[in-house]
Amino acid sequence: MAELWGSVVVSVLFWGFANQITTVDEAKRFYPLFGLGANVALIFSGRTVKYFSNLRKNLGPGVDGWAVSLKGMMSIVVLMGLAICLCYWWVNTFVPLPTRSIKKKEKPKMSTMESLKFLVSSRYIRDLATLVVAYGISINLVEVTWKSKLKAQFPSPNEYSAFMGDFSTATGIATFTMMLLSQFIFEKYGWGVAAKITPTVLLLTGVGFFSLILFGGPLAPTLTQFGMTPLLAAVYVGAMQNIFSKSAKYSLFDPCKEMAYIPLDEDTKVKGKAAIDVVCNPLGKSGGALIQQFMILTFGSLANSTPYLGGVLLVIVFAWLGAAKSLDTQFTALRQEEELEKEMERAAVKIPVVPQEGGNGSLSSGTALNPTTGDSSSSSSEPSTPRNI
Repeated sequence: MAELWGSVVVSVLFWGFANQITTVDEAKRFYPLFGLGANVALIFSGRTVKYFSNLRKNLGPGVDGWAVSLKGMMSIVVLMGLAICLCYWWVNTFVPLPTRSIKKKEKPKMSTMESLKFLVSSRYIRDLATLVVAYGISINLVEVTWKSKLKAQFPSPNEYSAFMGDFSTATGIATFTMMLLSQFIFEKYGWGVAAKITPTVLLLTGVGFFSLILFGGPLAPTLTQFGMTPLLAAVYVGAMQNIFSKSAKYSLFDPCKEMAYIPLDEDTKVKGKAAIDVVCNPLGKSGGALIQQFMILTFGSLANSTPYLGGVLLVIVFAWLGAAKSLDTQFTALRQEEELEKEMERAAVKIPVVPQEGGNGSLSSGTALNPTTGDSSSSSSEPSTPRNI
């Protein structure tokens, strides 16, 4: 249910509504800003988690500290959920839907099987799905490995929870900063560059994280000079990897993904978004888990399979970059087609064609078409011009 809340409510309902009332040009400016409030809340939620983690230390003997903190945090979750429902109801009830959100072209209704066949046959949707699945698998491969090292470094639940509270706060601050920069990135470099930043960040930080795990022994003397063990260094680099990857996802990847739906017709947009958000998001996470389970069964442990997980990560990220490049070409073409249609509509509005009818209903062939043969009254009012040019 917790996973469905993020994929169905946030992705399908919120972003679906945002896509209906937002143009591509507006999305470049406002989509990154939509997440600012969420990430400001992430900063405070990290402090809240740390507060409840430290609260357990002050409880008397025999008191279940985890139950106390769980009830407190879940009460906040319920209250915030009710607030979201209230806001969503108010927007849908009292805010009128702009006319620009209504597509001109209506697509025929299709059955579920026809919809799936349509989506599979669409290169655009396939590339978009590749982005989502690749992110899910990549972040899962790195995050699970990182959390195994994190538990080894902080075996106490209180220490682990407190570290995760600091991690959430740092993620919120980094994402807030990235969202302020993302508007400049979209305006200056466009959709294609913004879409490639997240896999590039994940690739670079992932290489550093796996290198510390694989070559921690030779690096131990150097790390000791900084007061760190290879395990602690791997934990910190893995935390940086997760912070930068998630901040890039929230500020660039998610807005890029949602913008990619906007130029599509309504039928493809709705069915494609439902298939990608509800199916591909869990597929990315479960795909990463299946890869790790296969590696653990094959090589005996997560530690032994780490080098191969790093290799799988490289392959997936390069496939991600290829899909982003392909999607950028198609997205740009759709945008140009949309802009051309808008220009034609503006031209039709600004220059209306009003035929001048004669007495018998036919077009007059008088002054409008042949001014040199018009009547004397109309020609006399016009300034004289040279005839032989």
